[in-house]
Amino acid sequence: MTSRVSFVSPAMSPSLRRARFYDGDPIDASGAARAREAVGALPGAARVVVSPRARCRQTAAALGLDGDDAPELDGLDVGRWRGRTLEEVAAAEPEAVARWLGDPGSAPHGGESVEALCARVARWLAGAAAVEGRVVAVVEPDVVRAAVTAALDLPAAVFWRLDVPPLTVTELSGRAGRWNLRLGRPAAGADAAD
Repeated sequence: MTSRVSFVSPAMSPSLRRARFYDGDPIDASGAARAREAVGALPGAARVVVSPRARCRQTAAALGLDGDDAPELDGLDVGRWRGRTLEEVAAAEPEAVARWLGDPGSAPHGGESVEALCARVARWLAGAAAVEGRVVAVVEPDVVRAAVTAALDLPAAVFWRLDVPPLTVTELSGRAGRWNLRLGRPAAGADAAD
């Protein structure tokens, strides 16, 4: 049996636009409009799951998807840095930011380490391998990074080198514990067919 998981990153939101650690904000009007344009562009799914974050739930709704909450696919918990930009945090805590970006096992913000996120998403991905049919998951960009890292058995240090633009689809397919990656594509529009 071939397993397929399509990860959809959320539409644009104020925190994404400002490169601010997620603080619960909704998708913005332009992000919602782009998501509505993509209705019907995603492949059919046997199961749809959605990160519990507001912008993921709103993106799924704008895409016309009705999914189950997937708390195990929640984004990275950045603790006390929530709502701040990386630039602000780096100015206030330069050593902590350097440690966090350089050591995937570090969590100086009091939240979750990148290694812990990657392990959590890898456990979910192992379970998704047993689902017959395609799974569509609307999740935070950091969850997509963690899934790619786990699927390709990459070291967690690679996490920061993966970019996931808003409202793109990253597809994994595999069998017998081996995953193949189809890199992110726009959820809709002229480039979606490429």
